[in-house]
Amino acid sequence: QVQLVESGGGLVQAGGSLRLSCAASGRTFNRNAMGWFRQAPGKEREFVATINWSGSITYYTDSVKGRFTISRDNAKNTVYLQMNNLKPEDTAVYYCAAAMGVVTSTARYGYAYWGQGTQVTVSS
Repeated sequence: QVQLVESGGGLVQAGGSLRLSCAASGRTFNRNAMGWFRQAPGKEREFVATINWSGSITYYTDSVKGRFTISRDNAKNTVYLQMNNLKPEDTAVYYCAAAMGVVTSTARYGYAYWGQGTQVTVSS
């Protein structure tokens, strides 16, 4: 059974940092693009960042550019999201997702597997 399990969320003050992890089990995703999405209360799930299978290509939504960094460790079957200079508007449940193939995507339909999410709350 394929599982993506996020961890690392929590409560942090504005300007602080968190690192989210997404550990995959049940199969390897070394040849799959991976992504992070988030969903704030009352809003739709939105794209945050994506990374290709090798880690050589990354893409971010404009609101997090320069503050968030996506990375991966294929030996550990794990993807990370380093979040710096957090703002209250970053508060959301953050979801890890795995694509079916190597192509990165900013759209939800580009991903076949999803984690259960981890809460990130940024206080002002």
